[in-house]
Amino acid sequence: MKKLILFSLILCGCFFLTGCKKTDEKDVLKQLKKNIEKSDGYNIKGELEIINNEDSYIYDVEVAYKKGDNFKVALKNKVNNHEQIILRNSDGVYVITHQSTQL
Repeated sequence: MKKLILFSLILCGCFFLTGCKKTDEKDVLKQLKKNIEKSDGYNIKGELEIINNEDSYIYDVEVAYKKGDNFKVALKNKVNNHEQIILRNSDGVYVITHQSTQL
């Protein structure tokens, strides 16, 4: 029984010691920047809200980046499902917009 209590106290002590490391916002941002610079690419998904006077537009956004300044940004309007894609590669920058088939 004493061994179990001693083991539990040591385990709790380890958790408290490792959990009390001081990190602030600057340290986290610095580490994130270092990780991004070392990576070959990344993918991000999010939501973008554009407010223009009294109108509000909400878009789903997906960004894919590959080392060498290659990226793809896909914007999709949540209301009308209008989608636009922006591509950048070594050949240039392209904006692709879906054409509606309605007359």
